[in-house]
Amino acid sequence: MKTSIELVKKIQSIAYAGLEYCENDFDRERYDELKNLSQQLLAELTNSPVEKIQDLFANEVGYQTPKVDVRAVVFRDNKILMVKEKIDGRWSIPGGWADIGYSPSEIALKEAKEEAGAEVKPVRLLAVIDKLKHDYPISPFHIYKLFILCDLMNDKISSGIETTEVNFFALNDLPPLSATRITEEQIQMLFRLWENGSEQVVFD
Repeated sequence: MKTSIELVKKIQSIAYAGLEYCENDFDRERYDELKNLSQQLLAELTNSPVEKIQDLFANEVGYQTPKVDVRAVVFRDNKILMVKEKIDGRWSIPGGWADIGYSPSEIALKEAKEEAGAEVKPVRLLAVIDKLKHDYPISPFHIYKLFILCDLMNDKISSGIETTEVNFFALNDLPPLSATRITEEQIQMLFRLWENGSEQVVFD
């Protein structure tokens, strides 16, 4: 199933690239048809209404590139900062889509404040991973995740618009995880990288 969906996403990326660079109406019509067929296939493979898939990609134009998800990694007393997501009632580390006009470190700072009420200082890139190469649920997008270590500037934390709880957790006492956002494998990696400051950035 996962392989089939990845093939469909590759077909769709070819369709979008064709629409961006084609030079005549005949090619444009064919690439547009290929785009629509790929979205219909994706809807069937994910048991989703085709309208939902079309809405997901409504603002996608031009050559397709991976989306970027930036996460703020904050430790205190050998525990990692986590937030409970409103959308699924499960826990992740603060973060979200990269916003236009912000650098990765600025996004980490902003997400920590918005989701956890935390004042932080980004200090080091820990990892860049490709979700496709790890044990995440199927996604309609190809996503890179950036994990940025941040120093906590004070002890004030609070939930935000998209979160209901905020807390610190030890590695051996993690809460139910939001599977589309973080995995236990990644949290173990983050603890290891934090504890060993000389280890190089992890990347796929």
